[in-house]
Amino acid sequence: MQLQEGYHTYYIYIISNKHKTVFYTGVTNNLKIRLSQHIENCTNGNKTFTSKYHTTYLLYYEKFTWIQEAIAREKEVKNWRREKKIELIK
Repeated sequence: MQLQEGYHTYYIYIISNKHKTVFYTGVTNNLKIRLSQHIENCTNGNKTFTSKYHTTYLLYYEKFTWIQEAIAREKEVKNWRREKKIELIK
């Protein structure tokens, strides 16, 4: 694998529980590891939002090169009403 200097990948993502009753929106630079951490939190009984509601199902993600863009988009999506998030996921 050849590294590209100055190039990074960031993701915003929406995860939910089995019954899709709650949504969690987050940002990360490694989606696979971050999803594993959410699953681990659920099995370890940690007191986090994702463990409380068992949010381990990835419903949606977007990819960004710049962290500032990813954070801005995460904040935007977090402020949306449930109906608008559902439309985005569809």
